[in-house]
Amino acid sequence: MDNATNSTFNGTFDGNGTFNGTSGAFTPPVPKPFWTGLLLPTAYLIILIGSLYSFSSVYRQRQIARASKLEPWFPQHVTRNIYLSLLHLDPEAASDGEKKLSKVPDSVLKAALLKRAVEDIQRIVQLRQAKPALQTLVQRGSVGDELWQRFQRAEQEMELEVKDVVNEANAFAPNWGQVIFQSANEINQNIMLKKRIAEMQAELDSDKAWWENKRAGIQDQFMKELEGDSADAAAAINPPVGRKTNSDDDAVLVEAGGPAQAQGGGKKKGKK
Repeated sequence: MDNATNSTFNGTFDGNGTFNGTSGAFTPPVPKPFWTGLLLPTAYLIILIGSLYSFSSVYRQRQIARASKLEPWFPQHVTRNIYLSLLHLDPEAASDGEKKLSKVPDSVLKAALLKRAVEDIQRIVQLRQAKPALQTLVQRGSVGDELWQRFQRAEQEMELEVKDVVNEANAFAPNWGQVIFQSANEINQNIMLKKRIAEMQAELDSDKAWWENKRAGIQDQFMKELEGDSADAAAAINPPVGRKTNSDDDAVLVEAGGPAQAQGGGKKKGKK
């Protein structure tokens, strides 16, 4: 037993109380690598980031799907569709039975692009006029969030539309994109002025008829007042006969006949 003990445990203790020796049965643990301690935090971060990304992507897809189902703020952009149709018109695509189409001139494309810019200006003006009132209604809770989302979507679409028009204008002529909306604004102002003049001319006949009736009524009333004044004046100049009056003129006439009667009375007395 002592030999087995000596074979398995051989060592001495020095005076300091430290152990010096080896053991055949005890082996120290192997140290773990540095990356092994970071495995659990790294896995936690990966799971957390993955879950957040999945949630955000699902939420974004739902928002896009909900926005796509909303009714657009403006109707279909006809002038943009016309411009794109003219721009992508391919003369070689015509069949043998159809008439061969020539290339669309640049002047026609520029006119179509300018017309498209005019339509954009009109829509921008409508958005600017409607935004303050809509914000007030949303803050008061008078309208739902769906209407506000439609409005914001229309603003985003108009921003993209303006950038697209500017790029197309610069493709036709350098720096034309900087002045195309100024020209479109002038054209829009001219169109509005013509519409206002047309409305005024349409109301001209009705306003003229109303004024003629008004003037005839005023004239009839004035003539009646004149006739009434003339009748009163004639009655004052020629009073009716047999009417008793106590005016000063009648008193003067009575006094004028008094001496004659007095003389007649004196003659009768003399005869007696």
